[in-house]
Amino acid sequence: MSGQKITQSELESYLWGAATLLRGYIDAGDYKQFIFPLLFFKRLCDVYDEECAYALAESGGDEAYAAFEENHRFRIPVGAHWRDVRDNASHVGKAIQDALRTIEKANPDNLYGVFGDAQWTNKERLPDRMLKELIEHFSKHTLSLANCPEDELGVGYEFLIKKFADDSGHTAAEFYTNRTVVHLMTEMLEPQPGESIYDPTCGSAGMLLSAVAHLQRHKKEWRTLRLYGQERNLMTSSIGRMNLFLHGIEDFRIQRGDTLEEPKFIEGGCLQRFDVVLANPPYSIKQWDRDKFAVDPWGRNLHGTPPQGRADYAFWQHILASLNTRTGRCAILFPHGVLFRNEEKAMRAKLVESDVVECVLGLGPNLFYNSPMEACVVICRMNKPKARKGKVLFINAVGEVTRERAQSFLTDDHITRIVNAYRRFASESGFTTVADMEMIRAQEHNLSIPLYVSKTISAQLIMEYAILDDKPTVQQTISEWKQGSRDLRASMDTLFRTLSHSLKIAVEPPQQGGTGEK
Repeated sequence: MSGQKITQSELESYLWGAATLLRGYIDAGDYKQFIFPLLFFKRLCDVYDEECAYALAESGGDEAYAAFEENHRFRIPVGAHWRDVRDNASHVGKAIQDALRTIEKANPDNLYGVFGDAQWTNKERLPDRMLKELIEHFSKHTLSLANCPEDELGVGYEFLIKKFADDSGHTAAEFYTNRTVVHLMTEMLEPQPGESIYDPTCGSAGMLLSAVAHLQRHKKEWRTLRLYGQERNLMTSSIGRMNLFLHGIEDFRIQRGDTLEEPKFIEGGCLQRFDVVLANPPYSIKQWDRDKFAVDPWGRNLHGTPPQGRADYAFWQHILASLNTRTGRCAILFPHGVLFRNEEKAMRAKLVESDVVECVLGLGPNLFYNSPMEACVVICRMNKPKARKGKVLFINAVGEVTRERAQSFLTDDHITRIVNAYRRFASESGFTTVADMEMIRAQEHNLSIPLYVSKTISAQLIMEYAILDDKPTVQQTISEWKQGSRDLRASMDTLFRTLSHSLKIAVEPPQQGGTGEK
């Protein structure tokens, strides 16, 4: 077992190496059920040993003193330590499961249920030999605070979340949101020390951690943040809790449950209200209790009840009802459809007229995880500054995206440009428009960004075309684009003339003396 400090690259290789041992035994989408709990279990035990060593040194070798609960962040009961599991040659899955449950019960206030509900005792799926290999692999390094500080292990854990998302396909969306987009949303909202941060569909808690990271980057006190999250999926909520613990954060509340069906954060008989909400709700879900929401006891259907096939506006209204009326602001990652779909037109009109929508930001394609659709971020503020009242800033940042190795992301330059435009809150040709309420009413409360910000061909797009294999010049690229537009218009004109002629023939009666039959 190594007692040396682990480099970031060694840590990432070590963590992903554990996952590769599962290949051929279980589906990639299920790796997280087993790897994350084992990693957290190993970390808890190694830190416990580190605390014991420190207490022994402090007390001159007093083992009774070293065992005092006051010397430890978490209790590891006798028989439930990593080395106890490692000593098992058979029934390894049961040994793991028993140890995890014992630790949860010994720390009921903060660890209960944290390890999830993986089926460790299924020997057909997890034979003893494979589990022994997994235990021995994790035993190669000592994950103490000295060897692996919290910020470094946190980065490694996030690396593993991203790798699992890449490896598991579309199912990853429920627990992973593009981190560069999360960074952008957090920068726009600017969380402050002491504020409450809430994510109603928190997944692996990446958005909550982003608020912490924001304050750390700006050298502000982050330990006073109050973090809250709710997540429907048991394993995903466990991943989120472990993620926060491994980042060194203990003052948080993540509850398991369906946010629309049963919101968990209640205060004084009403929904608890927060200073900041960051969210990426599951888009356009169909399986939700619309009838119950129509008579919602929490009053979240203030602007109406969404259609059964799309719960987006249910989440949106839940978020607004969860904002502090004085300090509350939110950033929500949505598909563009929420901006213009006709079936939500009435609700959208009421929402816009309530004057809480502050900014509508259009982002490029492929920023939703494993989905090519374009994303948008809607920022709402319950108490707008006087200069912004009755106005909405539209930002067309579709061109502010970079794609490498099949991954789309925002660079620091993209984020800086967007954040600066949001803070200026001024019109900039081809990029931003400040629309007043009359302009939005003239568009029947349609918030589709191209209605307010005219599209232009970006220099970046032209250059991307210019470096294709046949390397056309910039002038050629523009000329071909214009010719293509003309050809398309001519084709459509011909098609409409043909259709018009066909319809005319179809509706005209046969001429007298002709051969038409009765």
